[in-house]
Amino acid sequence: MQADIAVFVFLGLLPLLLSSSAARYEWPAGKEEEGDGERGEVTYDGRALIINGTRAMLFSGEIHYTRSTPEMWPKLISKAKRGGLDVIQTYVFWNVHEPIQGQYNFEGRYDLVKFIREIQAQGLYVSLRIGPFVEAEWKYGGFPFWLHDIPSITFRSDNEPFKRHMQGFVTKIVTMMKHEGLYYPQGGPIIISQIENEYQMIEPAFGPSGPRYVHWAAAMAVSLQTGVPWMMCKQNDAPDPVINTCNGLTCGETFVGPNSPNKPALWTENWTSRYPIYGNDTKMRSPEDIAFAVALFVARKKGSFVSYYMYHGGTNFGRFAASYVTTSYYDGAPLDEYGLIWQPTWGHLRELHAAVKQSSEPLLFGSYSNFSLGQEQEAHVFETDFKCVAFLVNFDQHKTPQVEFRNITLELAPKSISILSDCRSVVFETAKVNAQHGSRTANVVQFLNDINSWKAFVEPVPQDLSKSMYTGNQLFEQLTATNDETDYLWYIVRYENRANDGNQLVHLHVNSLAHILHAFVNNEYIGSIHGSHDGPRNIVLDTQISLKEGFNTISLLSVMVGSPDSGAHMERRSFGIQKVGIQQGQQPLHLLNNYLWRYQVGLFGEVDRIYMQEGTYSVAWIDINNLTYHPLTWYKTTFATPVGNDAVTLNLTSMGKGEVWVNGESIGRYWVSFRAPSGQPSQSLYHIPQRFLKPKENLLVLVEEMGGDPLQITVNTMSVTRVCGSVNELSVPPLQSRGKDPKVRIWCQGGKRISSIEFASYGNPVGDCRNFSIGSCHAESSEFVVKQVGGDVIFQYCQPSLEVTHAPESKKAF
Repeated sequence: MQADIAVFVFLGLLPLLLSSSAARYEWPAGKEEEGDGERGEVTYDGRALIINGTRAMLFSGEIHYTRSTPEMWPKLISKAKRGGLDVIQTYVFWNVHEPIQGQYNFEGRYDLVKFIREIQAQGLYVSLRIGPFVEAEWKYGGFPFWLHDIPSITFRSDNEPFKRHMQGFVTKIVTMMKHEGLYYPQGGPIIISQIENEYQMIEPAFGPSGPRYVHWAAAMAVSLQTGVPWMMCKQNDAPDPVINTCNGLTCGETFVGPNSPNKPALWTENWTSRYPIYGNDTKMRSPEDIAFAVALFVARKKGSFVSYYMYHGGTNFGRFAASYVTTSYYDGAPLDEYGLIWQPTWGHLRELHAAVKQSSEPLLFGSYSNFSLGQEQEAHVFETDFKCVAFLVNFDQHKTPQVEFRNITLELAPKSISILSDCRSVVFETAKVNAQHGSRTANVVQFLNDINSWKAFVEPVPQDLSKSMYTGNQLFEQLTATNDETDYLWYIVRYENRANDGNQLVHLHVNSLAHILHAFVNNEYIGSIHGSHDGPRNIVLDTQISLKEGFNTISLLSVMVGSPDSGAHMERRSFGIQKVGIQQGQQPLHLLNNYLWRYQVGLFGEVDRIYMQEGTYSVAWIDINNLTYHPLTWYKTTFATPVGNDAVTLNLTSMGKGEVWVNGESIGRYWVSFRAPSGQPSQSLYHIPQRFLKPKENLLVLVEEMGGDPLQITVNTMSVTRVCGSVNELSVPPLQSRGKDPKVRIWCQGGKRISSIEFASYGNPVGDCRNFSIGSCHAESSEFVVKQVGGDVIFQYCQPSLEVTHAPESKKAF
């Protein structure tokens, strides 16, 4: 099914020329090299990585195979290539590949070799971050939890048990890559690998053991003889020949530089936004700011490798998100969670890549100089005998100064960098975005509001203490008890109430280092408490309860919203309930810590896998009736697969906190009741990959902890439905157009077509693509002319693009 897209076009002052027959830019075939035979090793010098005997200017983007599906990989990689990338970078996730010690999994979305081969097939290189500690807002930092139980282990230190297991996994991955012929000297795409990850941040916690571990890790990696360099990010003392690299927002300002004049400046993580966490609003990063940071790194640090973290964030399926991290990951990256091109970020960075690569020769081989152009302005010049490129930097965030550079007068926009090809012609300005904008829409395609289609199962609160999995006269540490295989651990205790004081108040006091606590007394729900990512580690429930005379059962459900992903001594971190007490009237708090506690790991519905089709028959589902907003309730229904290829989502705004499965596949945790300061959920739409869907009917199962209304859930499709572009007489001609005149090209994604021009103004339109209106000068024929120039292309042949070209002096179009 081919959907329509609305277009907004604004046209600026001075004569305008419109053409529907402009040649389309054809993307280069890529970096495929003839044959798959052996090649020389990848080396480096003080300017760049050296591939095939020559220095390389490389732009890279992080895409994690575990956060998407194999069906998505080809399009993600293709869009990254079209965006001007040379390299795809990924971590290797130990805990998905060896979840049980000695048992390996490289299937489905964990098929690392298939992912790398797809990158190779599309002519791109690979940067392989083996770690094996990755952090990455990923469960336990990528470590398998069984590592926690190895006797006498200390993670990430000069500790023999840890080093033995780390070396074993790293060696296994390297051996696999060699066996598959995936390193560059073998004819493969891997040009660089990473060992460890941001260790310098915690190294002081290990004393003398820290530096010894760094040297051991570097030597171990190099001894594997891959034929490509190794790097350590955020490790200023990375031992030779390992390259120290930068991670951060502004490495052009913060990077201390390579620790040897023979090492190049590499930026392994340029954060395209801030990863979202439950309870916080999304923090986006503007394309202007990202482009400024990249250009500054290239100019100031002579940077020759920049990798965007993330270029596509994807989805934290199942329980793989770290503590408080949302299921959606880096949705504001150049390719969004669903794989749609995020404009204008993608387009603006594509122009930047083209501008930098156009001057690769002077950047990689030319002499370098820099000098001041003003109080907050500076120039960086790279020059050979025949070619020259200049980066003119304005750090002033408010003023537009005029500067003189080689007898040319130029205006520099606030906080901007202008790139001058041949040191004369401006080919890119970081602060001026000429790429089109796009607006995503979540279209409701199915309401799940038929009460008769829903069934419910109330999760039983444990009462039969004889069926407990563990018992002990102490409060167990949660992750040790659960092996991090579930978010849930029941703590159950019997308390004898001998009070004869009439109506005196009774309080239950619970102190926990988990993330959420639900409390029940004699099977009655009495309250919940939760923490937050940036709040205190401990959460405290202090609530009034009613006790019957005699024995009372107190059932406490301790919940983790992800395990930790960083910090020193992760193996020592403690979670779960720390203290439980009863206070009656004015009496002192009576601690229950040393009572006989019984434990149930996981929910009953989890153990019986009632989210699977076959598991649904193991419990008695009932009509939903009055079970909306009921805590600890499972819900199930079915929904039809939407027509078409658009991304599919569930809108869970009406729910509270829990996890959701489609056809037995977990699409992640949800927590929409934890509102951000704006009053909105941190995430309300949850991605269902096409791979998870059946041709017709799909089973949907949710477990709801806090209470929600499943009747308000909708099935949505996500697509870009509005596009907008702007251009004026001062715009730099896009490098991809191969023309000399400014122009705007408006195009659609995903097989869509432009159906209408909703706004066009040739003059001085007011606003931007989000909020616009006609200005004091406006040509009444603007919309008519744009429709005419696009008419044959858009309406007759249904092509998904429109191109508007301006005469030499000016143009503006949205």
